Amino acid sequence: MPDESFPHNWSVYRWIGGQAATHAVVEDKTAFALHLAQFLVSLQRIDPTGGPGPGLHNWYRGGPLTTYDGWARASLKTLDDLIRTETAEAIWERALRASWDGRPVWFHGDMASGNLLVKDGGLAAVIDFGTCGVGDPACDLSIAWTMLTGKSRAAFRDRLGVDQATWERGRGWALWKALVACAGAVRDGYGLPADASFVLEEILATK
Repeated sequence: MPDESFPHNWSVYRWIGGQAATHAVVEDKTAFALHLAQFLVSLQRIDPTGGPGPGLHNWYRGGPLTTYDGWARASLKTLDDLIRTETAEAIWERALRASWDGRPVWFHGDMASGNLLVKDGGLAAVIDFGTCGVGDPACDLSIAWTMLTGKSRAAFRDRLGVDQATWERGRGWALWKALVACAGAVRDGYGLPADASFVLEEILATK
């Protein structure tokens, strides 16, 4: 039934125990990053034949970042003088130029901390496959900036073995989400939200 944390009806197909991943509950962030990367490697090895491609049904996950170019640039205008917009725009431009011509693979589409369950300090499950599909897996890399930092982010990238272009697109996905969250809060008069601001700084500081 609806409650304060989720105000809609929902159903459980099979209950999986654990807590939503946060920095407080993950004991070893590098081990967590490696486990998460292994999940994505395994997911991408599944036969993609017949899988759904990017579209409105999954918010165009797995598709080109150009879909959200207008939204990102509007957010940058809103955040002018509040963040390092020149650096953010340069990162966004690099992400747009980092084209993808690889073989379509399965992606999760919403690798957010709330969809990662932790038990006994480690990754226990990945849930909520409502935006999954077949296409460019770069959208799943946004977790490298929204949840991981420093050594754990490097371990995540090394285990995935992604090329520079894919990494740039992944950072672009993370940047888009952070810009939209920050701009929305500013427009609503709340100022920069702490969580999104932290993610944004991680993105802007990463080469």
